[in-house]
Amino acid sequence: MDRVPLFHTDLGPAGAPALLLVHGWGGDGREWSPHVEALAGRFRAVVPDLRGHGRSPVPDEGNAPVRMADDLAALVDSLGTGPVVAVGHSMGGQVVNLLALRHPALVRSVVALDPAHGAHGAEVDGIPARLAAYRERGARAAAEFVAGAFAPDAPKGLRTAHVRTMLGTPDHVIAQAYAGMYTDPGAVGIRLRSEAYLRLRIQPALTVWTSKEAATWERGTLHAPGSRVEHWPDSGHYLHEEHIERTIRIVADWAETVVARRPTT
Repeated sequence: MDRVPLFHTDLGPAGAPALLLVHGWGGDGREWSPHVEALAGRFRAVVPDLRGHGRSPVPDEGNAPVRMADDLAALVDSLGTGPVVAVGHSMGGQVVNLLALRHPALVRSVVALDPAHGAHGAEVDGIPARLAAYRERGARAAAEFVAGAFAPDAPKGLRTAHVRTMLGTPDHVIAQAYAGMYTDPGAVGIRLRSEAYLRLRIQPALTVWTSKEAATWERGTLHAPGSRVEHWPDSGHYLHEEHIERTIRIVADWAETVVARRPTT
């Protein structure tokens, strides 16, 4: 399938180590705006809108994480950034891990924030009903789900902003992306499939979970040397926006450590 040319912004010194900051399902790159302003002094920060989202083209078919990862590979290659530290939230966390597996020469390291992998138990049991709702009602059903994804003390306006962005995402993209995460052939969102693909990752990865159980599970799947898992309790799913300064610090510290450990040649 043809790659989609992604709308993106590219800030920071051209020769600096590159960060790729990837949004999640039904979002767009604007959610990384405060992070980019802080990070672009030390890094080259590339922020795309994934296919079907934001200002990028909207294909009729193929709006799934594996295609999104290939789009990102084409973008990184075209920009000539060298290998990136690929940072992704939620579905974006799944996408950047797929990018690392499918295009390993383009990725120094992965940072996955509450990623869309490792689903198990009741979450898996609910997938068929949620997918049916997304196919029937599209963004309206997704917005109802997202509205409950925030901590009680999340910054004012954050929930409203994400509901509005989700409602602006095409209905067929909502359904295709969800199926691409969990039910399509080769989808990696369910735990057994997640374990198989995470074990293939050769780059060091930092994963931050809001679930203690998920953090404990992923620690047991790590194989790449230097990888780490953190648990941020009392955070909603949009942890990178609920804790902006903390996210900036952890991404910058991780990226600087990885760059120092694995310099570009």
